[in-house]
Amino acid sequence: MKKMLAIIMVLLIIFIGMFIHTKNANQNKVTVSEVQQIEEYLTKIYMWQEVTEEALPKFDNINNASDLWTWEVVKKNLESFELSKEEIEEKAIELFGKNFTKRFPDEGSEFIIYDEETGLYYTNGMGLDSLEDCFFIKKINKVEDTYQVEIVEYLEDYENSIDEEGNLLDEYNIDIMNLDRQVVLTFKNTEGEERAIEMVKENLEKFSSKNIILKKDVEGNLNVESVR
Repeated sequence: MKKMLAIIMVLLIIFIGMFIHTKNANQNKVTVSEVQQIEEYLTKIYMWQEVTEEALPKFDNINNASDLWTWEVVKKNLESFELSKEEIEEKAIELFGKNFTKRFPDEGSEFIIYDEETGLYYTNGMGLDSLEDCFFIKKINKVEDTYQVEIVEYLEDYENSIDEEGNLLDEYNIDIMNLDRQVVLTFKNTEGEERAIEMVKENLEKFSSKNIILKKDVEGNLNVESVR
């Protein structure tokens, strides 16, 4: 009888362990909607090399990220071109979370200009080159409300897309570069963006990657915590 009870107890422990493991595995499974949310969020914070020096700089804490990159991300996501300091900081918290403690400088930034007469800030335009900063998501690991996302970065050069008169050509070659601006691959615009991603995937050793930690807040919004 005692032997039978011992066997039942062992089986019960195994069953409970399997149940917990299966439950945790299901909880940590990344859904299609989560992938879409992650991609949309990363698009919001992914910038341009010619403006912020790095499209996505490395940092161990969002408060240690480059000031130039930080406020340009905020500017990119503003709905208005005329704002108060409070509105700018509210957008920053929306994008980076309640742990973000940086204050927007009273004097403004390089591309968000302060007007003493109105006491408001006005966004300023910038010139972009022919290079498009691109990334794709290689891998996502999820643990509860935290996501570790690995992205691969590359550049697409559209210099050959314009003729001598400044008109957009129907067909042209696009060079794919690594972040050192070395041409690695070339494809035609008619092949589509998916072709570019396929080509980069086939030559991953020639491109760099970054690991990003994202965390979902109580309202279900994503915030970046670190980039390595």
